[in-house]
This record gives sequence, structure tokens and C-alpha cells, in this order.
Amino acid sequence: MATTTSFNDEVHASHNGNRVHPTNMTMPSNNQATNIAMNDELDKPNESGFDLCGWIIIIFSYILIVLTFPITLFFCINVVQEYQRAVIFRLGRILQGGAKGPGLFFILPCVDTMVKVDLRTTTFNVPPQEVLTRDSVTVSVDAVVYSRIVDPVTSVTKVNNVYSATQLLAQTTLRNMLGTKTLQDILSDREAIANLMEAQLDEGSSPWGIKVERVEITDVRLPQSMQRSMAAEAEASREARAKVIAAEGEQKASRQLKEAADVIGTSPIALQLRYLQTLTQISAEKNSTIVFPIPVELLTLVRQGR
Repeated sequence: MATTTSFNDEVHASHNGNRVHPTNMTMPSNNQATNIAMNDELDKPNESGFDLCGWIIIIFSYILIVLTFPITLFFCINVVQEYQRAVIFRLGRILQGGAKGPGLFFILPCVDTMVKVDLRTTTFNVPPQEVLTRDSVTVSVDAVVYSRIVDPVTSVTKVNNVYSATQLLAQTTLRNMLGTKTLQDILSDREAIANLMEAQLDEGSSPWGIKVERVEITDVRLPQSMQRSMAAEAEASREARAKVIAAEGEQKASRQLKEAADVIGTSPIALQLRYLQTLTQISAEKNSTIVFPIPVELLTLVRQGR
């Protein structure tokens, strides 16, 4: 039966003096000690090796290699490129040392299984996702994800198809993230959304041995009705600004005309000179019609004579 022994309020003398301190010491029970020992065994790598049947199969493989030499060399020697790593399973167990490579490796026929993992950066397109934004607008968004494998052993043993899993995770992450944004945020803050999506993807795929390097939002497509509405709104806004600019121009022109009229009003002869200048401009265009303006003062004298 498991027991727990406690020493409460035990006193002990200090080496530097006669002062004593109360302490509370608890000894672990047998069940707790057993659990700790089991956890330590789980944390340690499996170094027990193979059983008797496994060693017999391995020895038989070596004998087969010797008997069929040099034909077996074509099946036992494998080359791993600089950008690759090899995960070798012997009777279903990963060999000590983890991933191998690059270089030349010798494997046992019928016993060893080698899986080559590419460490180069791979890209894939996230299919267009129909997303309903926070302001109830349906948009279609495309994205590109750049990723690479940083832990070959984990990518082989933890997930069946690491590239397919990363692609599906990218689709769900893109949907969940854009659903919390408005249309204005999606159109104006693409870079911030891409950085946030990269962080979430990297956090979700790191247990699979994947490192997400970059995420880019390539295209945001709106419905045709929304495009027409936005185009009409933009056109109306441009027309309003054009009318305001034209009104401001007319206001400035009227002020200039008023100042010119005040200057001409101070000297009556200046008006006659302006008449002659206008005739000169008309005659320069080779026009057969001549318009001769009648002075306003002449009309005034005629009315006074009547």
C-alpha cells in the first residue's frame, strides 16, 4: 500500500549558529515514483534494439547480399542529393541518428526502407476561397504559400502527406482570417493580413516539421454587382469634384473680370481700344463678316435726343 511520509515542523540547527528553522518535508509515494519513472522511459529514445527474430532477418539479409554479390549492389546503394535527406526504416524502426544525407548510403534488401525528403522551398496556390467579410460582402481571394521542410523525420512520421496537410491548413486559415475583416481592410491591408496568416500557418505546421517562409495574397475578386456599384460611386465622386473645381474657376474668373471692368471704367478711351483689338482678332481669321460694335454712349445720346 502506497504511503506518504511527512515531517512537519522539524527543526535543524544551522552550521553558522544556534538558530533553528522549521521545515516541511514530504516524501513521494510509491505511485508517484512509478509515474515519474514511466514518464522518463517515454521521454528516452527507444534504444532496446531488435528482438531475436529481427536479428535473424538482418543476418539473413547480409548473407543474401554476400551470395548475390555484385548484383545486389545495384539495389543496396542509394545516392542522396545535397538538397535531400533520407529517413531509413529498418524493420519499421528509424535508424539512430535521424535523417541521413547527403551522400552515398547502403541499405539492406527486404529489411530497410528509405524515404527521401526534399528540403527545397516549395510553393502552392491556395484555391480561390469564397469568403463572407464582416460587413456582409462576398469576395473571392487567392493566395500563394512558400514553405519548406526543416525536420525530415517529423514530416515523415507525424503526418501522412505533409504538403496536402499544409495546403488544407492554409485554406482554413485564410477563410477564418478574412471572415473577421471588412472589405476595406482586405483591399488596403493585404500585407498585414499576409503576415498574420504566415504566423498562424507557421504555428500550426511546426509540429509537422514545416516552416512557412512567406504568404502572398495574389488577387481579391468582387462580384460584378459590387464592382458596378463601386465604379458608379467613384464616378459620382469624380463628377462632384469636377463641378466644384469648375465653380471655383468661374468664381476666380468673375473676380478678374470685375477688376478689369473697374480699370476700363476709369478711362472711357480704353473701351474703344478694346473694341479695336477685338476687330483685329476677328479680321485675322479671314472672315468675310465684319462686326462693328456701337458704343454704348452713342445709344445713350440718341435716347436723350428723343
